[in-house]
Amino acid sequence: MVSRVHFRGSRNQFRISPQLSPQIPLGIKIQSNQNPNLLSLPILPILDLHFLRFSPTSAMHKLGRGHRDKLQQFVTITGASEKAALQALKASDWHLEGAFDFFYSQPQLKTFTDSRHLEELYNRYKDPYVDMILADGITLLCNDIQVDPQDIVMLVLSWHMKAGTMCEFSKKEFIDGLQSLGIDSLEKFREKIPYMRSELKDEQKFREIYNFAFGWAKEKGQKSLALDTAIGMWQLLFAEKQWPLVDHWCQFLQARHNKAISRDTWSQLLEFAKTVGSNLSDYDAEGAWPYLIDEFVEYLNENGIIQNGQITDSGLKR
Repeated sequence: MVSRVHFRGSRNQFRISPQLSPQIPLGIKIQSNQNPNLLSLPILPILDLHFLRFSPTSAMHKLGRGHRDKLQQFVTITGASEKAALQALKASDWHLEGAFDFFYSQPQLKTFTDSRHLEELYNRYKDPYVDMILADGITLLCNDIQVDPQDIVMLVLSWHMKAGTMCEFSKKEFIDGLQSLGIDSLEKFREKIPYMRSELKDEQKFREIYNFAFGWAKEKGQKSLALDTAIGMWQLLFAEKQWPLVDHWCQFLQARHNKAISRDTWSQLLEFAKTVGSNLSDYDAEGAWPYLIDEFVEYLNENGIIQNGQITDSGLKR
């Protein structure tokens, strides 16, 4: 792709094409009709790059033409991922100048990455026989970034990568996820871990991560989540949310249910934990809860676990 443009105040014509430069996050090649030598310069927000055109991705196809053009221009100028560009543009009501201000004021959105370094990282962890990162590669990654493989931050990382299955990353998932986080080295990986942990404290992001975990953790081809896996995930997730009834919920499932967990039960449990206090004073028996949650409330009452508005196990009092 090559386009021509006249810069204001100059009679020269310049031939411009985007390029990735090892020294700068995103660069342009400029060739003057008076000086054929090519220079590599950083793209600055002051340039009007409306003339640049390239193939839109699937995300861009969902946008109107005007918004798509602004997204392309923003990505070209800043080197941001589409996800970061969309966030900045939406936050500024699709005004480019406001989007630039938003982007440069949010350190976590700056996603300059070196594609060669991303390839090197992927090749370090990918399986020798399959073009994917599997359990051994993930274990090595965890060792490198000094994180336990069972740490919830690995779930947050998988959410960023939009990973389809637990304990494996495709090349696209791995590289796209790291680009969205602005990671292209182990040092940046380690620096980003506190930020990923902080995302769990954001109510909306926690909900997204929680709902993502169901599809991520279930076996391929299965509609439901194996009970043992579901219990492990709930204990991991609700350790962050500190739901006092989580242990009783898991004990109830093992004693009374002992079957796989449906997506509806999975998603509704988070709503139950958020809206119904641990003393059940907010529980509405006529509400549209899944039958399993209604049975759980009966189980708590039958076994005297809730008495006088308190959980009888002193270790689980709110």
